Amino acid sequence: MAEKKRKIVVTSALPYANGDIHLGHLVEYVQTDFWVRYQKLRGNDCVYVCADDTHGTPIMIRARQEGITPEELIARSHAVHLKDFTDFQVKFDNYYTTNSPENKALSERFFAAMEASGAITAKTTPQLYCEHCRMFLPDRYVKGVCPKCGADNQYGDSCDRCGSTYGAEELGSPRCTTCGATPVVRDSEHLYFELEPQHDYLEKWIPGHTTSDVSNKLLEWFKEPLRSWCISRDAPYFGFEIPGHKDKYFYVWVDAPIGYIASLENLGRLDMWNDPEAELYHFIGKDIIRFHCLFWPGMLRAAGFKGPDKVFVHGFLTVNGEKMSKSKGTFVNARTYLDHLPADALRYYYAAKLGGTVDDMDLNLTDFVQRVNSDLVGKITNIASRGGQMLQKKLDGRLGSLDAEGAALVARCREASETIARFYEDRRFNQVVVEICKLADAANEYFDSRSPWRTVKTDLEETRTTLTAALNAFRIIAIYLKPILPDYADKAMKLFGETEWTWESVNAARENCALGPYEYLASRIESKQVDAMIAAATVKPADSGEVAHESRASKNKGKGATDGGSGASEPQPKDVPPLKSEIAFPDFEKIDLRVGVVASCEIVPKSSKLLKLEIDAGPLGRRTIFSGIRGAHPDPAELVGKEVVFVANLAPRKMSVGVSEGMVLFAGEPGACGGVLSPLSSAGGGTPVT
Repeated sequence: MAEKKRKIVVTSALPYANGDIHLGHLVEYVQTDFWVRYQKLRGNDCVYVCADDTHGTPIMIRARQEGITPEELIARSHAVHLKDFTDFQVKFDNYYTTNSPENKALSERFFAAMEASGAITAKTTPQLYCEHCRMFLPDRYVKGVCPKCGADNQYGDSCDRCGSTYGAEELGSPRCTTCGATPVVRDSEHLYFELEPQHDYLEKWIPGHTTSDVSNKLLEWFKEPLRSWCISRDAPYFGFEIPGHKDKYFYVWVDAPIGYIASLENLGRLDMWNDPEAELYHFIGKDIIRFHCLFWPGMLRAAGFKGPDKVFVHGFLTVNGEKMSKSKGTFVNARTYLDHLPADALRYYYAAKLGGTVDDMDLNLTDFVQRVNSDLVGKITNIASRGGQMLQKKLDGRLGSLDAEGAALVARCREASETIARFYEDRRFNQVVVEICKLADAANEYFDSRSPWRTVKTDLEETRTTLTAALNAFRIIAIYLKPILPDYADKAMKLFGETEWTWESVNAARENCALGPYEYLASRIESKQVDAMIAAATVKPADSGEVAHESRASKNKGKGATDGGSGASEPQPKDVPPLKSEIAFPDFEKIDLRVGVVASCEIVPKSSKLLKLEIDAGPLGRRTIFSGIRGAHPDPAELVGKEVVFVANLAPRKMSVGVSEGMVLFAGEPGACGGVLSPLSSAGGGTPVT
């Protein structure tokens, strides 16, 4: 019986039209693209829609400063964004704009339904008004002294020093960030969406539509009545005017998520949204959870629209373990990256790091170079490069038949199909890469054991048989990689003379047929390319200052909102520990380093970092050691049997998960496929290291 095909609508959060796409944004868009491409490869009717988020004060002010209309600004931004996404192989079914007739009509429809349900109330609130700019100031367009800790130069919504949130009108010595004038306080009537009537509904809805870590955080808000949400902004404002309320405009966060539906309508697939058989999924960053998991489902319910089946939340991007920095050159725009490095390299590296959780992801630039070169080029592509070129040069480019050993290798690759499929479905792309690398290891071991570079001198047909098996194994690997590396897979497909691959294509074999011309699939990347990219992205401190426009991170910030970025924003800074004081050599001599063998290794439940290792220390007995290396070794079984160096005389440490009886030492950057361990001689369990 054929598997029933699914109908799926997928969205990514809308990038703000007031800034460039950068590597932080791409964390979200490439992982969504992985998932969508996987679904399509399985034959599902999966539609991926997105749009530029185009409204708000920042757009209006920047257009004014550039002497153009807001419409000209957002059209220019749309073209640049779409070019960046396309060159990174992110393929939308429709990439639209929130400044569209469809979105205007839908926003008015939502508001009318919300108003009819009694969910809209009017309240008069004090706001800061700049008489020079002749406008009410959004939180991010005013700075002053924090009312809680006294820190100066703080924005009008929260303090970077003490973390307090407050109203802009509470700031001491406020000033307009656009012109520097001192604003005055004026009362203004605004419209609010009342969430408290949906308290019970949302409290039940959240756990079923988000992961437990996200829902637990959100449910903390339900210990008291839910606050009403201001959905209006005063003129002048670039956006949609609210029907029946002159000079009042929809707050950008009202019409932005409605833009998902508008983009779907523009595609001609509006029927899918409320189709009971269709699934709806949002991919977002953890900074915009409350908008997508409180306000948005509340709005959808009030307007008679179906809510999402799941909201998939990811963490922030750090670079070399730190917040992205313009002064250090680690705040890299998509185009700057593409000027120096291939898109495939970053897509592969992101896949290898993304585990379907809200944990932050680090782009370690040294590890990036090493992993792409050792795994994608040296391990995976190497199979096709060696096999394809030898077949073309020595054997007329014709594949032969599989013998028993070759058929067993190909069968092993096919057997991984559902395991890899499950990891794709669960968004555990790092595990997809681990499984693919295992297959590549097996194919390389087979290739080396058959030594075709030797047999090609004595037995051409045996060599053809070897290359046929290795290349068929590579073909299956390339099919599994297609959602992550679509252009790479298309070149591989062309090599085998095929025009289309589906997930079921792994069940076929290419035998007794011609191989196409070999085209280089991936090239090694060099550290100097990364250095050139960083140099191009580096902004000198003297060149930086007040920026006239704001990033999506600042756009997202509001009372009660979290900081950081959904791809589009910068992550929270992390403190870098200072260098510890020097120790004398006699202190170092006190450390007893021994070699032990990993007898068993397992994942520690409810921990994203820890592995539990049982170390066979020979005459010293067995030691249980907890080590935070899961990110480098997601498959703990691969460590079993490895020799490792451990600190044998470290005092036991009681942890929440158990007692750790030492410390295992690892060398190198985390995480090439199979992990990185320092090479050790077979000294025997418990032997001292000298």
